[in-house]
This record gives sequence, structure tokens and C-alpha cells, in this order.
Amino acid sequence: MPDLAKESLSALYFDRHTSTRKGLTMNFIFISPNFPHTYWNFCDRLKKNGVNVLGIGDASYDGLEDGLKGALTEYFKVDSLENYDQVFRAVAFFSYKYGKIDWIESLNEYWLEQDAQLRTDFNVTTGIRSDRISFIKEKSLMKKLYQEAGIPTARQSKVTTREAGRAFIDEIGGYPVIVKPDIGVGANDTWKLNNDEQFNAFYDNLPAVPYVMEEFIVGDLISYEAILNSKFEPLFENMTTWPTPIMEIVNDDLNLKYYTNPDVPAKLREIGRKTSKEFGVDRRFVHLEFFRLTADRKGLGKKGDYAGLEVNMRPPGGYTPDMMNFAHSTDVYQIYADMVAFDERHLPENEDKYYCVYAGRKDGHDYVHTHEEIMAEYGSVMVMQEEMPPVNWPQMGRVMYTVKLKTKKEVSAFIKYVHEEKK
Repeated sequence: MPDLAKESLSALYFDRHTSTRKGLTMNFIFISPNFPHTYWNFCDRLKKNGVNVLGIGDASYDGLEDGLKGALTEYFKVDSLENYDQVFRAVAFFSYKYGKIDWIESLNEYWLEQDAQLRTDFNVTTGIRSDRISFIKEKSLMKKLYQEAGIPTARQSKVTTREAGRAFIDEIGGYPVIVKPDIGVGANDTWKLNNDEQFNAFYDNLPAVPYVMEEFIVGDLISYEAILNSKFEPLFENMTTWPTPIMEIVNDDLNLKYYTNPDVPAKLREIGRKTSKEFGVDRRFVHLEFFRLTADRKGLGKKGDYAGLEVNMRPPGGYTPDMMNFAHSTDVYQIYADMVAFDERHLPENEDKYYCVYAGRKDGHDYVHTHEEIMAEYGSVMVMQEEMPPVNWPQMGRVMYTVKLKTKKEVSAFIKYVHEEKK
């Protein structure tokens, strides 16, 4: 823990901005509220619920969007969010000035461990603390909880030696297998090994970080999203379909396509809720990944059953929260803010529901249809269209098109139109 005696809490050595709002009782610290840039909506809805929203980030205040500036009571700029001492001092200053801190959140996978440490150091009980963070960061420990809860999941082993990897492959009956970092974000540095040549190449260049090896499951990649109250009850639920795994999109330079669905199947609701409770997740926006089996598989279940893949204790990436809004004709930012402020949902369910479909296009591909043709064909149902930040190009593409549609047939036709390439 940093030594606060070295410098007075009232001596602000980083840029900050102060508004004139007074008398707010719940203090919510939002770490890096400017990324992704749509997260200003969380801050906006919290403010509308009477919450005192305090931002900490490494971007300049002048560079923040106007909507975010208007939602923050105060913003504290640090040189680097990677520097725990600086972030700690920023939280300590807010605690000194505004009183007890009720929430500390980034809603971002990258900062989950730091969020947990800050909650521990400042005795913030609304969220995961350091003693539990390993179970949602380390894939090997996730498997342990799945098994203890009786939730079907692919077999997995920590990658240590070539001999251990060979023994695991023999145990599960052969290739293919997936290898991925035990701690990692998304599908970064994840590979599918199909044969001895790829197996040996992996071990010849074994990464320095801990890896796990997992049996490959043939099935549809599905995710369950929910906003949970303090009793582990879902205030909102969503299903997202990922036709092509992110791993293949990154490694094979494929186009990303995925969509949020108008409804959540009963089986997915059941296993999503059970997983959330078994992992002890309350008062969070979660994104849980499952395989929906396309054939019976011994030890996992029948065709149509769900098997656990990974848990992510934050909203799904990119613009998926906005896609949920379009699919369900709702406002997940407001539902989250109502959970924080009131531990309940105030927005009613809306029966007007859709598929919301994302299709990204990458540089280096020769597409059949031009941007102008896409806009002419789908402009009337286009809900988002823009160039993505460069950091997202490997996964999400450089240019994205997102539409709201009524049927699965329309979904397939849209994806084909955007992604079709010249032969």
C-alpha cells in the first residue's frame, strides 16, 4: 500500500476538474470512464440517479467527450493507470474530499485485478475483492469452480512440459486442442493445434506466461449477458451468437460477425443464472461464454445443451451493450445504474425486439460491395456505422456496420452482403 504521508492528499499533482455539484450521498469511482467511449453512458445514467460519479483516467480532461464531462462531479488525471501508486492516491483524495467510497469500477477486463485491489485497500464491499479475483482471471481456476458446481465444461490441463501436453492429448482422445494464456483478455495469443507439427512448434516456442490446454468442442459459441442485483437475480438478460470464434478471426484474418438475439432460451437462462451464483457474482454486469453442443458429446451433454467456456465479469466488448439496447428496445446503461442506486430494475420490459447484427470489414480484403452500396441497401435499418479505433482492428475490423433486423434470414443476408469478397 502506498505511503500517503509522503504527500498531502490536498496537494493535487495531477490535472483535475471540479464541478459544483454538492450533497450527493453515494460515491462511485469510475476507472477509465472514457474507454470504450460509449461508457460515458454509464456515468450519465448514474448521475441521473443521484449518484456522485468520480472519474480517474490517464486522458486529459479537455479530451473527454462532453457527455462524460457533464456526468462527472470530478475527474482526476493520472500519468498512467498502470501505476497503482498514482491510482491509489487518486482514490484516497476522493475519499478524503467526498467521504466513504461506495463503488469502484472500470467495467473493463484489463483493470479487473486493479479494481479488486482498490476495493480491498479502501474496504469497498460492492464488488469482487482481491481474495476472489483469481477465480475470474485464471482460466484454470474457472474450470475448478465449474466442476465443483456440476456445470459441464471442456476438459483442461495446465501446460507445463511437452510430456504433460502429450499425456493430456492422449487422455482426451487426440487432436485438435486449444492452447491459451491462463490469464488473458479475449482471444489474444490463443491457438488451435491440429497435429504433431503444430504441437511441437508450440512447445519449441513455449511462451513465458502460464498456458492451459483444452479439448476442442464442436458447437456454437454463445454468450449470456446479465445485470445482476445483490441477490444474484438478473434484472436484464441477453444472448449473443458468435458464428466464428474470435480466435479464428484474429489468427486467420477473418471478418467479425456476431449478433444479439431478441430472446434468451430457457436452457441458457438456467445455466447462466447458475454459473453467476456459483461464481459468487452479484451487483455486476456479466458476460459468460458457453458452447451450445451441435452433437451429443460424452461427459458434456446432448445436442442443444450448454457447456461452460469462460466467465467475464464485465460487459461484453465493443458496442455490444448498445446492440443489446437496439435488440431489446431498452437502455442497459439505465438498468445498470438502477441496480447500483436501487438494487432493482425500473425500466419495463419491451415487447418490440430484434436481432442486432455487427459486421466488420478489414483492410486487405477485396469486397464485392462498396461502402456506398451497403449504405444504399441497408441505410434504413443501420443503427451504427463508423471506423473503429486502431486497437480494435485485429478483432473487430477497421470499419463496422450494425443493423437492426427482424428475422434470422435477414441476418444471414446482411452478413453475406457486407462480407462477400471477389474471387
